[in-house]
Amino acid sequence: MRTVTVKTEKDTYPVHIGSAIIKELPDLAKPILGTGKAVVITDENLFGFYGGRLSRIFTDSGTAPHFIVLPPGEEGKNLAALSRLYGSLADLDVTRDDTIITFGGGVSGDLGGFAAATYLRGVPYIQVATSVIAQVDSSVGGKVGIDLESGKNQAGSFYQPKAVIIDPDLLRTLPDRCRRDGMGEVIKYGCIRDGELFEILEKNCFDTLAWEDIIFRCVQAKADIVAGDVFDKGERMLLNFGHTFGHAVEKYYEFKHYMHGEAVAIGMVRITAGTEARGLTDAGTTGRLKKLLKKYGLPVETQAADKDVLPYVRRDKKRRSGRVTLAIITRIGQGKLLPADLSDIEMYLQRGLYDEFSADTE
Repeated sequence: MRTVTVKTEKDTYPVHIGSAIIKELPDLAKPILGTGKAVVITDENLFGFYGGRLSRIFTDSGTAPHFIVLPPGEEGKNLAALSRLYGSLADLDVTRDDTIITFGGGVSGDLGGFAAATYLRGVPYIQVATSVIAQVDSSVGGKVGIDLESGKNQAGSFYQPKAVIIDPDLLRTLPDRCRRDGMGEVIKYGCIRDGELFEILEKNCFDTLAWEDIIFRCVQAKADIVAGDVFDKGERMLLNFGHTFGHAVEKYYEFKHYMHGEAVAIGMVRITAGTEARGLTDAGTTGRLKKLLKKYGLPVETQAADKDVLPYVRRDKKRRSGRVTLAIITRIGQGKLLPADLSDIEMYLQRGLYDEFSADTE
């Protein structure tokens, strides 16, 4: 087992990474649980795979867990689901002496974490990440929230977990599409911060990757970034690379067509083509990025028309006074923040800019 320590101005917590550490969950959680209840928030699919096993693991350690089981999928990460979750917590008579354990991917972590942040004005919680995206990205850093009709993650909070548990073995039960989807966030880290990781991905395929190493690299990178910018006002905005357009694509399709990493892949290509066309990114970068995304089965373009998607970009939650800070890359492994007027966003994100840079990589 390897541990990354996330240190912020107010919070310090461990991220434990290791094969088969799920069986150690009660011991790892014990310092946080104390004598309180353990309330596990998960979705129907994961409960079917792991509910019995988790119940046995906790019961054998002397703690009987309480389960709250949610419908799966991003479309259920909304106000109605949050209200039902509050009701379930009330039914269990949850207090601040108890601990919420979110067991799942980004949806369970975001929704369960937001409930933990706001129920009784804050209940301690632990993230157990079960998807690629959650293990390499969303479980770390304390961003929690839900989607509104107007856009993704538009209601939320910064609320750090007390610990994060990551067992790469849990990825084995993921459908192939979900595994591919997670590579969007892995490739993002290679783009913005870790050129060596990008090269590792180029030389391997999903089944030959050393997953514990990949996860460790991504988590360490995020921990370093979050330590210096908890509230997303500076360097942490680099983590939004590909997300401005990606979130707009997700919302346009009402979260029913593209998964998150797939949409981010499209967004990374769009913004990199736009900056390469204007000399802000090294020549050939878009083609190289597009080739890697295709290798891992990710889309590089959407069928939706710009006129339909771009209005959602203008509602980006990170906009301030008519401006938005775009996360871009100047070359593979080097991210940069680019302030831009909302009126200029289309200039960087318009369709088709990547074609001339990608012809030699087909």
